[in-house]
Parts: sequence; structure tokens; C-alpha cells
Amino acid sequence: MLKAFFTFIFLIFTAVAGHAQNYDESKVPSYILPDVLKTSSGKKVKSVKTWEKERRPEILKMFENNIYGQMPMAYDSVRRSITTEEGAAMGGKAKLKQVTIEVFKNRKSVKIDVVLFTPTKATGPVPVFLLINNRPNDNTDPTRQKKSEFWPAEMVIDSGFAIAAFHVNDLAPDNKDTYMNGVLQLYPEQLKADNGMKAIGAWAWGASRVMDYFEKDADIDAKKVIVVGHSRGGKASLWAAAEDQRFAACVTNCSGNSGAALARRQFGERISRINTTFPHWFNNNYKKFNDKENSLPVDQHMLIALIAPRPVYATNASKDLWADPKGTYLSLKNAESVYNLYKIKSQLPATPPAINVPLPNPPLGYHIREGEHNMTEFDWREFLVFAKGI
Repeated sequence: MLKAFFTFIFLIFTAVAGHAQNYDESKVPSYILPDVLKTSSGKKVKSVKTWEKERRPEILKMFENNIYGQMPMAYDSVRRSITTEEGAAMGGKAKLKQVTIEVFKNRKSVKIDVVLFTPTKATGPVPVFLLINNRPNDNTDPTRQKKSEFWPAEMVIDSGFAIAAFHVNDLAPDNKDTYMNGVLQLYPEQLKADNGMKAIGAWAWGASRVMDYFEKDADIDAKKVIVVGHSRGGKASLWAAAEDQRFAACVTNCSGNSGAALARRQFGERISRINTTFPHWFNNNYKKFNDKENSLPVDQHMLIALIAPRPVYATNASKDLWADPKGTYLSLKNAESVYNLYKIKSQLPATPPAINVPLPNPPLGYHIREGEHNMTEFDWREFLVFAKGI
């Protein structure tokens, strides 16, 4: 009996150790990143035309098939209605609109509720930050009775920008058992396909439907919409900007694995862990790469490259090694070659900056903030600096 007990304990320890996450730079394995500027047939990409006509579509398809899933676009109709409108919100500094976007397909529909503040002092259409909100709804409280640094609407309004948000649960509840009870009701075929859209894709799909609305709102400059996300929302903001080139820029805050950080470094959270803990985020094919990062045909620098020539700002926090700060910075650096095709020079130095030393200069911005896995006023101040430089 005692021998059986110790055998059981050994097996438990072995299983846990096998899935332990690495936080030691000296234990990062050697790796070779896929060449973002070489097609699958081996052709070197030397021009914007070849990038846009050949390599970019190829990379986008690889991300769709292996990680994020397809992005269905067909629907029957859409209804947009302003449910609340207030001309003197925030003590008169802002106009408030609460908008419901209802998308119909095959006699089913999904509703997206959007909170939008625009500055009253604006004399014309203004740029807007759109948050893919994965935190509780009260973080984007339209009454402003609760104010959260996760979405500091007053700060953004004071800077002359509009600010908007929608909640991920409107598109796909962030739950492995109920995630299909949203936009995937419109596209049930996606649930059966190994490369079908799951929750992260659904959230990005929702951002595009909000973009559709912005194109019809006279208060918004639809050519200057910056999509923002934190953590899992930051994964979705990157995917939204990659799929929908109408977004002018992307902010990805502490997005880590399957977001802005390089998978092949195997540092912090890994693909196997994310697919086990959150099996509803990515397509079924992604699970083939559990503990096999080097077999992926892509890595996350290629996702950032898909957004070029549009600006991308990525962040980390000093106590959030789970999201691999160095791997995030290296993703940005390894995407620079695509920006170079457009004659747009990155200003990022060869090595990451010190903590609390932001580099908010387009086209590629970065900072690592002191603190925990969160999105704070420090982060937003730099997002605003970055946006003003676009």
C-alpha cells in the first residue's frame, strides 16, 4: 500500500513538472523564427506589392487555419439603434451614446451593446479608442458613477479623443461550456470545422461590426479607429487589426502567449497550457501544436507584421512574466522588416527599454510598466502619446 502511495505521488509530481512554465532566460531553447518575408515556395519578398498580393494573404490564411479560425463575414442584415443619448455627460465634457448593434443571419441574431463617449468640444469627427472589454461591465460604466483606470474615459476625452467599449460576452461568453451562445449561433458550421472560429475570433468579429457602425457615425473619424485589448482582449485586438485593415492602429496590452509574445521562446505561458485551460479560445487545429511550438508554420511576429503599415503598441508589466515581456518586444523587432518595405522606420532600440521608460513612437511602440497584469492610467497615458503621433 505504501509503495502504491509513493508511486501515485511520483506520477502526480511528474505530471506537474512536465507542465511547469519556464521563467529562466537561460532555459529558453534555441529557435529559428519563420521568415516573414519568404513565401512558402521559398520566394523572397522584396516589394510591397509582393507582400500584399502573395505573402500577406498566405500568412493570414495560416493564422486562420492553425490558430484563430476562419472569419465569416456574410450575414443577412444589421440593425443599429441608439438606446441612450446624453449631450452633457461627464459634467458637460462629453456626449454619451449607448448603441445596440443587432446582426441577423438565418433567423437568428446577436446583439452588441456599445458605450461611446465623444468630446463636446470637438468641431468635427474625432479619432476613437475601441476597447474589447474582457473585464466586468462596470469597468466601462456609462453613468460614470464608477470610474476604473482600466478604461479612464475622462482622461481620453480630455485629450480630444473619443472612447468606446463593448463586452466580449456579447459575442462569445468567456466560458468553455457556453462560448457558442453568441455569434457562433449565426455560424454553427464554425463549431464543426477544425479551423473554425472560436471565442477570440468571435470577439474580433464583434470589433469589426462596431467599426461598421463607426463608419456611419458623424461624430467619429472612422479612418482613425484604434482597437485596444488587455490580456485575452489584447489577443483579440491583434487579430481584429490583422483581419480588418480598416482599423488605423492596434494596442495590445499584456497579451502574452498567442498574442504579442513569441511562442517559440517557450517562456511563461505556453500553447499547451492555454489550450488546456481555455480550450474555447482558439481553433481545434491549434491543439496539434501543444508542446510543439517549433512545428507552427507561423509565430507572433508575423501577426504583428500583418498589421503593417499601421501602427502597433504592445505593453507588458514587470511582475507579469507569464506574458513574456522579452518575447513581446522581440515580436515587434522581428516585424520591423515588413514596415521597412513600406519605407516606415521603427524607432525601437535593439534591446528592450527599462521598466517605466516608454517608447511610444509609431509605427511600433512598447513599454514595460512596473506592476501586475493589468491595464492602468500609466498605460493609457502612453497610448494617447502614441495615438497623437500617428
